[in-house]
Amino acid sequence: MLARVLSSSVLGVEAYQVEVEVDTSRGLPQFNLVGLPEGAVKESKERVKSAIRNSGYEYPAGKITVNLAPADIRKEGSAFDLPIAIGLLIAEGVLQSSRVQDYLVMGELSLDGRLKPVRGGLPIAILARNSGRRGLVLPSSNAREAAIVEGIDVLGVDHLTEVFEFFNSDRELSPVRVDVNGLFSQHSVYEFDFNEVRGQEHAKRALEVAAAGGHNILMVGPPGSGKTMLAKRLPTVLPRLSLEEAIQTTKIYSVAGLLSSQSAIVATRPFRSPHHTISDAGLVGGGTIPRPGEVSLAHNGVLFLDELPEFSRNVLEVLRQPIEEGKVTISRALSSMTYPANFMLVGAMNPCPCGYLGDPAHSCHCTPLQIQRYRSRISGPLLDRIDIQVEVPAVRWQELAQETGGEASAEIGARVELARKIQEDRFSRAKIFCNAQMGSRMIRKYCQPEKEGERLLQLAVDKLGMSARGYTRVLKVARTIADLEDSATMRSSHVSEAIQYRSLDRLTE
Repeated sequence: MLARVLSSSVLGVEAYQVEVEVDTSRGLPQFNLVGLPEGAVKESKERVKSAIRNSGYEYPAGKITVNLAPADIRKEGSAFDLPIAIGLLIAEGVLQSSRVQDYLVMGELSLDGRLKPVRGGLPIAILARNSGRRGLVLPSSNAREAAIVEGIDVLGVDHLTEVFEFFNSDRELSPVRVDVNGLFSQHSVYEFDFNEVRGQEHAKRALEVAAAGGHNILMVGPPGSGKTMLAKRLPTVLPRLSLEEAIQTTKIYSVAGLLSSQSAIVATRPFRSPHHTISDAGLVGGGTIPRPGEVSLAHNGVLFLDELPEFSRNVLEVLRQPIEEGKVTISRALSSMTYPANFMLVGAMNPCPCGYLGDPAHSCHCTPLQIQRYRSRISGPLLDRIDIQVEVPAVRWQELAQETGGEASAEIGARVELARKIQEDRFSRAKIFCNAQMGSRMIRKYCQPEKEGERLLQLAVDKLGMSARGYTRVLKVARTIADLEDSATMRSSHVSEAIQYRSLDRLTE
């Protein structure tokens, strides 16, 4: 007898429908699984067999053929256990229900019939709604994230028996409901705040400018100067996530299996800080079946690379595409996947190999050649994509002894929000939303400084050795500084402050 159960799988961050066809017939006991299954899918045979028997049902004794259609797309993961088990029970005549076709079914089975969480609950729930299905049956651990999607019944189950009885009309399951706005508000609280940072007012200002214009930033300073502490607080001053951005980010975490059953939604700007030993596949994504990397997990948030020169050269070079395009494409022989990767890059590095160049409290013994080699580990094309370079000196005792650390994140964030609103209105007809994304044509249109500002730029190029790329970066940053002051014109003060944020462009003696 032939049975069909609808399920789903994920390709990139989008879900697609998979039809699980189960055929049982007389013959020697066999279990054939076709449709390009990966290892975990092939192993479902033993899990399904034990789960059915340990749940009190009879496992078919004859020949079994399971097809996962479309058969030309490689299937992975353990989410097909439950639809295969339901298909076997229908094919054997144990379960008779037309209800099955109204739902997408997914879940991993334990040997005793319990259901374990799977990846991709949120994008699959979106697929169920868009394809006109009544609902989605999946493990209870994934139900809250899927219930964010309105317009479908999300049924969370814990055991194969519950699913059998529901489809057999012997049990009713209540759809899981969540208050999306309440959940969003509850989890949109940050752990850190800028008022915890003592001193470093210049660096705080640079981070405020970076947040206001969406600029990538590089902090240069000795060990212990607070670079990591500052970077961790950058998401707290960025504009709050919209619900649409939150769902985009949550989809990535759902596919990666990093979404907890308690939170159900990513309501704050992500902050990812990979170690410098990470591989290029770990950073941008990869594997036999490509998984999202750190750049995608930082989507709509901050990617912090501490000790930037210590990262492998090939790892840093793969950052170019996601920084430039806001997405990363991973190509394999059988498929090509695109993951979103729109993030702010924050780098931190020491001024020299020992870390104490220019520090009055410590002596530096690095030679000019060693310093040059150390800094040259960051290639020109990558440095070209970092608008702001700021020095972060060691904190003095007087600053550490202060009772307060200055402005709170809420105060800084309010100014950033206003500046972003100005840019949103300015670029309302374009496909960009912040100053950092301006091209040469927009720079000529929106970044015209006053006469005094032009003279400052000329001095910066002639006397400080600023490059052409540094020149365009200064114009962008100056535009952002003007927006923070709600100024339509770019004054000389805006240009001079922007020039200060190009420390690595200056000629060294």
